[in-house]
Amino acid sequence: MLQHAIALAKPENPAVTATDPSSRDVRMRGFQQRSSFAAALAWLDAWLDGSATRHAGQTPQLVDLAQCVGRILATDVVSSYDVPQFAKAMMDGYAVQAAAVAGAAAAAWRVLEEIGVCLPGSGFDGAVAGQSAVRIMTGAPLPPGADAVLPVEQTRREEGRLLAVASVAAGKHVGRVGEDIVAGETVLRRGRRLRPQDAGLLSSLGVADIPVVPAPQVAICVTGDELLPMGAPPRGYRFADSNGPMLRGLVERDGGRVVLQCQARDDREALRAVMHTGADVLLVTGGSSVGQEDHAPVVLAEEGELAIHGIEMRPGRPTGLGCLRETLVVLLPGNPISCLCGYDFFAGRAIRRLGGRPLAWPYRAVAGTMARDLPSQPGRVEYARVALDGVRVEPLAISGSSLLSTATRADGFLVVPAERAGLAAGEEVEVWLYD
Repeated sequence: MLQHAIALAKPENPAVTATDPSSRDVRMRGFQQRSSFAAALAWLDAWLDGSATRHAGQTPQLVDLAQCVGRILATDVVSSYDVPQFAKAMMDGYAVQAAAVAGAAAAAWRVLEEIGVCLPGSGFDGAVAGQSAVRIMTGAPLPPGADAVLPVEQTRREEGRLLAVASVAAGKHVGRVGEDIVAGETVLRRGRRLRPQDAGLLSSLGVADIPVVPAPQVAICVTGDELLPMGAPPRGYRFADSNGPMLRGLVERDGGRVVLQCQARDDREALRAVMHTGADVLLVTGGSSVGQEDHAPVVLAEEGELAIHGIEMRPGRPTGLGCLRETLVVLLPGNPISCLCGYDFFAGRAIRRLGGRPLAWPYRAVAGTMARDLPSQPGRVEYARVALDGVRVEPLAISGSSLLSTATRADGFLVVPAERAGLAAGEEVEVWLYD
């Protein structure tokens, strides 16, 4: 089984940052050197560790119950109450003393005296004793003196009398005080991703404002003179932005909050103007490679730190990493599959970490068997889109970084580690499912 590529050993010296920004300008010169995948990941994790230290003690964000599902709990939740707080009926029937119906059967019934009714939300003003019984509904408090609930189907009426035609043990069909939760119990631990049932539990404990880890603020800047707005039909030599909506969906999936989404021209000053967002993470897609109009690396080096530019991976080689003050900047290629790959390996990892979520991919992994050979280049991590036919794994593409349909047709992807020269037909692999 293939191991996740990000588990690769990290080198002692993950990255070297040039002091002169102009020395990092590789436009029209090509990448003079590229960072290993492990080095890029090591730099990112070191930056995230530093960010965690800088943000230690950050005040949790309070959200109401209607907004808490999917958020990360910032503190333990300790119950102030027993749940339930009172003994209650778990069946519709009659609150009785078990001794009063001991030995009752269809042919040996016991006569009961009905003395009242007890409904949910209200108690019974009186007590059960001897052969008396109180009609009770599910969820209503058990009247004083009663120790069991006789289900209604175990009774019958005859000539105006209430008859018990079965016995019931003491404590039967009764919810005990604290049976679900005991006061002082820690019911949810910090770091938990809250589920709908958690919201219900919190509500039952009277917790209306939920302390959660603040969602990382993410800015998305899509660059390119050739781009039209999202969803616009192609026109001439221009086409609609596809990376913007894809990235927004990925960011929101990973718990980030998009605070800015914009398009910028292939112009250094236009890009410089959108760099200073103040967001926790800035994603710049397009303009990250070595072409004449690829200004993003140069601007980042001038305004902040360009730590990584060019990574030994395919697709996504032009991916870059750096920071601008307290903002992590991830430079993503403009080709959609390269953009997706760079996001999956680096940006998504950062957003999840900053939001208190697990670093692991939010994809489900399944085992499969290679249907045919998949060659790759040693020293480079490969991200291959694949289709599944049962357990057979059919590679669709490693190259073709501009062909977004290869990801929509794929069931998922697999990762070929840098130390491998490919995968062989019949080899067992791990596939990460897009669904």
